[in-house]
Amino acid sequence: MLVGRSGLTASQAGVQVSANNIANAATPGYSRQTMSLLPTRGQSLGAAGSVGRGVSIGGIARQVSDAVQARLWSSNAQFASASAQLDSLSGLEATLQELTGNDLSSELASFFGTWSGAANLEGSDTLVVQQGQRLAEFMHGIRSDVLNVREQIQSQLGGLAGRANELMNGIAQLNKSIVRTERGQSQANSLRDQRDMLVTSLSELVDTSVIEQADGQYDVFVAGTPVVLGARNLGINVRTDSDGSQLTLAVVLSTNEQPLPITGGMIGGLLSSRDIGIEETLGTLDDIAAQLIFAVNKLHSTGIPTPGLTSTRGMRTIPSENRDIAMNSPLNNTFASLPFAATNGGFTVRVLHKESGLAETVRIDVDLDGITSAGVAGFDDDTSVEDIRTRLDGVNNLSASFTADGRLQISADAGYEVAFADDTSGVLAVLGVNSYFQGTNAADINIRADLLEDPSRLGAASLIGDTVVANGTALAIAGLQDDNIEALSGSTLQEHWAQRVQRIAVDTEYAQDRFESTGIVREGLAAQRAAASGVSIDEESINLINYQKQYEASARVISVARELLDVLLASV
Repeated sequence: MLVGRSGLTASQAGVQVSANNIANAATPGYSRQTMSLLPTRGQSLGAAGSVGRGVSIGGIARQVSDAVQARLWSSNAQFASASAQLDSLSGLEATLQELTGNDLSSELASFFGTWSGAANLEGSDTLVVQQGQRLAEFMHGIRSDVLNVREQIQSQLGGLAGRANELMNGIAQLNKSIVRTERGQSQANSLRDQRDMLVTSLSELVDTSVIEQADGQYDVFVAGTPVVLGARNLGINVRTDSDGSQLTLAVVLSTNEQPLPITGGMIGGLLSSRDIGIEETLGTLDDIAAQLIFAVNKLHSTGIPTPGLTSTRGMRTIPSENRDIAMNSPLNNTFASLPFAATNGGFTVRVLHKESGLAETVRIDVDLDGITSAGVAGFDDDTSVEDIRTRLDGVNNLSASFTADGRLQISADAGYEVAFADDTSGVLAVLGVNSYFQGTNAADINIRADLLEDPSRLGAASLIGDTVVANGTALAIAGLQDDNIEALSGSTLQEHWAQRVQRIAVDTEYAQDRFESTGIVREGLAAQRAAASGVSIDEESINLINYQKQYEASARVISVARELLDVLLASV
């Protein structure tokens, strides 16, 4: 009788397990459960041996391969990272619109083309100024578009970090519930499935690994750093840092601000895209704008408009405390942070009496070698802006002073014109004297305000020796298109931009390849997990039939035992 009853109990439990598996066959994250059966310890019959006493349930366990699950979590992180990186880089590539005709390369070519036309005495000053303004506005637009992509990434990162914290809180709470439910007995299979689902979702956001403790709790690690310890969630935040020139993002622990070197998951992919794609593109764009400003201004500062130049005012504002400090000194805050700098050399000043045609030419030396008169490193003897003002002010029929807002003002006396030539130091361009552009990068590049208002101030001519060459400056600026610029690693302006665009294209292609390859690996591991943990309807149907037959046979055993007992009782 007891043997049959144990069979009924075991078969009933088996039917329930199989039915539960079938019911959850389509449930995401569900792990197939199996029931193990053990023979009950037999009854000794002495010398005759022993006879079995039925069956007992050994346990109901999830069918999970920990090794496959861990590899799947890692693969999820790599796939999500590649996906996020591909989306970001594709968006950046589309923003730049290179090779469409509406791109920076085309705008640079058009800009130098108008100067080439001016060198051939074609077109007009207005066209040259307008094309420069168009280029400046185009750079503003590109920078704004790239910044928008960066802001989208930063917004996504904040939202994803919040989602990661929710998942980690859920894992911590389930850790607590699992310990309370199991208490050293059978596993809480449903709770463990829920926890694994949360870890799976977390692995899509950050590179995740887990260590299971003896009591069944998960310690969760992100980029090798623990973020969930048992029932405690340490939390993560996105922190914005600034080095004075650019903003950087870092994911840190909420508890102690420790940076997490995340590379996997959507967060890792977005961080990588932001640093490699966005920040490098912004840096390249600003570098090109800065060198364009400096190179064009260096030539235009010695340009001569028609009619001649009677006065000019520098674009650079110089506080009084920096005027007596050497321009190359790191203590001079006005110039230390500029993306270009004046060098050792000098420039020529010519003051012309318009009526008589008589001219006086003076050479202004600029000492910026960083060496004192004693022959040691230092800036005590190097040239300051005040030194330059003093020397200019000492030229006959010329005055130099600082305006109320700290800009260098140079004016010729009535009836005289002033012209500059042979500036080997670049100091005039750094000060913004007779400049074409103003600004220092792609964010603030613009045409000089008074030049935009009056294009006749354009200095297309230049002084070569004692002769004014009508197209000298225009010809030199047109030639900048093919000049290799040391500050741009020896590339031309257009080559430097083309290299950045090409790098983005290569990175995008690599992200596409990585997305496809990690997707294949992820699918393979998902298939392995399904083979180990997934529910087979056919297999469970067979199990149901087996348990049904076991139940029927056990019931028959009980019926036969009852009949035998009835016969025995009737014979007494």
